[in-house]
Amino acid sequence: MADQNNKNDNNFFKDNPLIAFAVFSIVVIVIFKVFVGANEGVNTFTQANRGVVQTKKVSYSEIKELVKSDKIKELKITPTLIEAIGKDGAGKVRYIAEKVPASDPTFIQLLDEHKVKYVGVMGGGLMAELISSILPILLFFGIWIFLAKRMSKGVGGGILGVGKAGKLINSEKPDVKFDDVAGVDEAKEEVKEIVDFLKYPERYIELGAKIPKGVLLVGPPGTGKTLLAKAVAGEASVPFFSVSGSSFIEMFVGVGASRVRDLFEQAKKEAPAIIFIDEIDAIGKSRTAGGPMGGNDEREQTLNQLLAEMDGFGTDTPVIVLAATNRPEVLDPALLRAGRFDRQVLVDKPDFEGRLAILKIHSKDVKLSPEVNLEEIAKATAGLAGADLANIINEAALLAGRQNKKQIEQKDLMEAIERAFVGLEKKNRKINELEKKIVSYHESGHALMAELTKGATRVTKVSIIPRGLGALGYTLHLPDEENRFLKQKHELMAEIDVLLGGRAAEEIFVGDISTGAGNDLQRATDILRDMITKYGMSEVAGLMVLETNSGGAFLGGGQVIKDYSEKMAEAIDDTIKSILDDRYKFVKETLSEYAEAIENMTQELLEKEVIEGSKVQEIIQVFEEKHGKESRLAHVQRNQGSDENKQAEE
Repeated sequence: MADQNNKNDNNFFKDNPLIAFAVFSIVVIVIFKVFVGANEGVNTFTQANRGVVQTKKVSYSEIKELVKSDKIKELKITPTLIEAIGKDGAGKVRYIAEKVPASDPTFIQLLDEHKVKYVGVMGGGLMAELISSILPILLFFGIWIFLAKRMSKGVGGGILGVGKAGKLINSEKPDVKFDDVAGVDEAKEEVKEIVDFLKYPERYIELGAKIPKGVLLVGPPGTGKTLLAKAVAGEASVPFFSVSGSSFIEMFVGVGASRVRDLFEQAKKEAPAIIFIDEIDAIGKSRTAGGPMGGNDEREQTLNQLLAEMDGFGTDTPVIVLAATNRPEVLDPALLRAGRFDRQVLVDKPDFEGRLAILKIHSKDVKLSPEVNLEEIAKATAGLAGADLANIINEAALLAGRQNKKQIEQKDLMEAIERAFVGLEKKNRKINELEKKIVSYHESGHALMAELTKGATRVTKVSIIPRGLGALGYTLHLPDEENRFLKQKHELMAEIDVLLGGRAAEEIFVGDISTGAGNDLQRATDILRDMITKYGMSEVAGLMVLETNSGGAFLGGGQVIKDYSEKMAEAIDDTIKSILDDRYKFVKETLSEYAEAIENMTQELLEKEVIEGSKVQEIIQVFEEKHGKESRLAHVQRNQGSDENKQAEE
């Protein structure tokens, strides 16, 4: 017991070596000054001391009186005492005065007036000397001890503490609930049993059930994977340890594995708990991805440690690992096997009902005008993720605030949607009259073909105000239907016709072509190439899939892998050129037939710069009625077709 007490008594100085060193230094210097300091001046003032008969201790005021009486010849001043050599009737006398004031300018003046030799200066006493002596030493040893302690916390100890995950982990108890997450109802259903396990683990343990140790949330960026993970912790009221996958990777080998251990140790101490690793593909990439030359050793060590930690969980350990990625295809198979990430939950882009629910959640904290129709906004934002919808609400609020409005109006939300799709207006970008005319004809060509072609998306707005990075004008198409997941062949061909409409209008009505159609032609070519090489929509390749994409399932892009001969490549190029030529010829014929409507549309654009889709339809209808033509408006054909289908069903 006594040994234990002694150990505890020494803990303070053991844990605080800097304080221990400071106390030791002060004690040593005080002892030195007390016992040795009084004789310091006597030992060093050797020359003047020769022939001294006696030594007298006097006060500071007596020293001054002796100076005034010209009885002092030489004098030495230190911060602790004054030593003076004078002459008395008996011969040389040493006078020593202690308790010297820290500052007395009159004393120095007095010495100068009486021409007394002196050395040294008046100081701040013992404390000033202690500070001046100790401070540099303390600073040096303080920095040294600080660096030594930091280095002891690195890799297995480590360098500068890089082996610890503490500062990289965000530990919290989220207040997010499932009601705050919308648009991913199926995903919520799949993770609800995890909440139940974390709340009542004994139910499952008694039955011998094994809860999934890990759940992988996969889906496109911005769909709410992190929010869903927080909602699981919030519903279960358990600690939530979140960390990014890239935080485990450092320049020092072994740091990632050390941080993984540290993360799991913290979670186990707080169990039941949830560990959330965002962008897990940063450390979880397949170990065979490095090829014959090998992969990244540090990342592989980190992954191995993660696999070992997840295997180390017992069936009764209430710690669940959630992870998120938008690239599940690159993850190591060992990470996805049963017993680790048992389940993959798809968190996809929301459908119409999901978008509407998300818009309602994000519009709770903003002031909406009573005229706002969120259903129309949800229909117009097909293909956008939850983060995009939140940004649209925020952009609309900023627009309304900029115009000093008290409420957000429908047109603010529509303008925010345009910003999301085509970028900001560039009203300061001035274009000359010729370019303005070219852009007007170009956009009129797009708009006309979009309204006349079956399978094309109707026109919402046409503008010749520059937007985004390089667009001098745009035709905005918002979908007619709430949810679309597939495109038919005739719809892809309709999209090509609409893209070619701008170039054809320039050639017919301007008499020349410009660079403005470059992006349109690129997109039309890409659609045709995909139809031939990926979708089996041509005779040249039949049902063969000739190209695959190595990009992520949700990210697109990536490297295109071509698996066909040069002869097939020539056939593909010839087919693309032939189809483009045929469609371009058809588009030119259509535009020529509706030349008067194009001219009227262009005139409207030049005057107003922006026209709505309803105005485009009105111009076309007026032209058709004037010339007695049967209506070719695509939306009229669609409505007629749906009516016929209803009659047939009846």
